[in-house]
Amino acid sequence: MRHLFLLAVGGALALAAMGSFAVLVFIPALCAVVLLSSLGPPQVHAWTFFFQMSWQTLCHLGLHYTEYYLQEPSSTRFYITLSSLMLLTQRVTSLSLDICEGKVEAAPGGTRNRSPLSEHLHKALPYFSYLLFFPALLGGPLCSFQRFQARVQRTSSLCPRYSFWALVWRGLQILGLECLRVAMRRVVSAGAGLADCRHLQCVYVTWSTAGLFKLTYYSRWLLDDSLLWAAGFGSEFGQNPGQEGYTPDANIWTLETTHRISLFTRKWNHSTARWLRRLVFQQGRAWPLLQTFAFSAWWHGLHPGQVFGFLCWAVMVEADYLIHTSANLFIRSWPVWLIYRTLTWAHTQLIIAYIMLAVEARSLSSLRLLCNSYSSVFPMVYCILLFVLAKRKNKFN
Repeated sequence: MRHLFLLAVGGALALAAMGSFAVLVFIPALCAVVLLSSLGPPQVHAWTFFFQMSWQTLCHLGLHYTEYYLQEPSSTRFYITLSSLMLLTQRVTSLSLDICEGKVEAAPGGTRNRSPLSEHLHKALPYFSYLLFFPALLGGPLCSFQRFQARVQRTSSLCPRYSFWALVWRGLQILGLECLRVAMRRVVSAGAGLADCRHLQCVYVTWSTAGLFKLTYYSRWLLDDSLLWAAGFGSEFGQNPGQEGYTPDANIWTLETTHRISLFTRKWNHSTARWLRRLVFQQGRAWPLLQTFAFSAWWHGLHPGQVFGFLCWAVMVEADYLIHTSANLFIRSWPVWLIYRTLTWAHTQLIIAYIMLAVEARSLSSLRLLCNSYSSVFPMVYCILLFVLAKRKNKFN
């Protein structure tokens, strides 16, 4: 009954939010369940990955056709559908990897299994419910199938005493972030844009605009996480949030205080970062870092700004490793280390702001304005250091 309830509410929510576009989510979910139920563990991941990414890419190409060729604004419902489809890809590939690695037992199916149709549907119901359950349909951190099943099958619900106060605290956090976002939006709106700024003013424009994007993401992630928590799929009180296949996306303190681009990358949208690491980075043999960011650009839609932004991000992470490894070898005194950490913190935040504007702007015209601004100096410094340190490392080896 719980599986049916989650599936029914998820379907109703999809129809309410996406309208007729909901069929673009229902079709791949149905096909994924068929593949998951009919293929064996060695083949299931390759086939589900190929089908899901092909379907998602076709939908993104439809958006490209509307925005770049027809030059018409796309429907808000279509944007919501694409976002939900990207989240569905996460759950489908996560589940197929779990089956392939033996973490989840595959539902018996296939042409040789002559069980009644009702039995096949009963065994496939948990897959349907997991792919379309309403708390994660439109947002939220990735929840593993094992955790989903454990939460659905348990007899008890959330502990009211702890969850109530936890949700109140999260509500206050969201309210504070929304107030900051409104104030930042006024600051950004009142100032010049990238098309109007000059010289160092462009650095401030880049930083303030990226700050607005960050606040929007933080607020959204906390809201999505609170919905999962209220529905019973969040971490228990006193439990490490990283256990049992659940990872909250927002670690604001770490993201805003780190001086390492690599650490920021691992903590930004944490559940997606872990999913990409498992899906691409750990499977890649040659240039796994570049493969991961290239796939991330593909998963996001392959807009020009996204391709540039994610490839730039990969180069910055590679440079970050070499720069900080070299610094740890040569910096000994505490005052020098404090100065170094302060400068690298500022540089990290400005590079992240540059990347974020490239990814969010998406179009070639906005990307051209960003590349011609003074903000390009900061990633260029890391590119030069990467070249020098890599050459020195090869010479030393």
